[in-house]
Amino acid sequence: MFYEKELTALKRSGRYRERKLFNEKIIDLASNDYLGLAENKGLMDEAYTRVSSFASHASKASMLVNGYHPIHADFEKALCEANGFEDGVILGSGFNANIALIESLLRKGDELFMDEKYHASGVVATKLVDARVTYFKHNDAVELEGLLEASSAKRKVIAVEGIYSMDADLLNGDIIHLADRYEAILILDEAHSSGVIGKNLMGILDHYGLPVKANYIKMGTLGKAYGSFGAYILASAHIVEYLINRAKPIIYATAPSLFDTALGHASLNYILKHRDELRSQIKRHQEIVFESLGIRVEGLIVPINIADNRKVMQIQAELMKENYLVGAIRQPTVESAIIRLIARLGVGEDELFTVCNLIKSKIR
Repeated sequence: MFYEKELTALKRSGRYRERKLFNEKIIDLASNDYLGLAENKGLMDEAYTRVSSFASHASKASMLVNGYHPIHADFEKALCEANGFEDGVILGSGFNANIALIESLLRKGDELFMDEKYHASGVVATKLVDARVTYFKHNDAVELEGLLEASSAKRKVIAVEGIYSMDADLLNGDIIHLADRYEAILILDEAHSSGVIGKNLMGILDHYGLPVKANYIKMGTLGKAYGSFGAYILASAHIVEYLINRAKPIIYATAPSLFDTALGHASLNYILKHRDELRSQIKRHQEIVFESLGIRVEGLIVPINIADNRKVMQIQAELMKENYLVGAIRQPTVESAIIRLIARLGVGEDELFTVCNLIKSKIR
């Protein structure tokens, strides 16, 4: 066996992973389906009807051959209007979007300043660039400013997240202002913030009430709050034009699924139409988490530090016996093992109260 020793070591350390099929009736508090839209059959039917109105139901080719479709173009336009950006392009996944951004934007003589807790896809992308890569302490605007001040790079690029996927904390707004002050390109990974925060539920800039500027780039995913699959990049027309000409995941990949794109568009319309109701529900779920666990969260991710790989797996297994599924997150995804509870809107308030209290009883 080629990797038997490595697999044995993972099992001994409590870091072994495997795919599992869960009972469809289990109460889901583990997925990133923050608004419960992945279970909205009306949106699925709307997307199906939209795709069925065309002769072909598949993209069939790269976006730059003949895979670009009116469904893609309409969604890109709608995303730009909702978020205030000039232009946009959709991709197959958030992982690919980060690869596309970092691998193409960073050239020789440039410098990337990346939050030390940036998503793994961004870290992988840094291995592909011929530029200086500097990590700064998580959400530390003071350290970042010192690094920016000392840099003599031709172009400066900052990569941060709107809400961090494991710590669940909000981006320090001072970092956005630093990007402006030092004329740096700002990559905002909004995988976990778009659809969850802001007056219009459009993410971190919406949350802080900040206008879009030419140096801002927003990356968002459809596989979380939007209940679909895929991703998008929004930016100035100049940057989108550059990405289309240089980003390998755009040039060399089949254009995104028509159905998933149509479903993402239907979800965007739903979020905008029901924004007040959704914000109210999000606030109520945040209140339940605080009342039960004493944890305040900005979004719907609730990280509960356990610091023991086997213990988090035990807690997850015990909760499954009660018909609740939560995330058991271990290294290397996090430094210290956590229970990752998602207070998603697809779960009722009574059920959320119950699971929070169950968790509380198991970590005393």
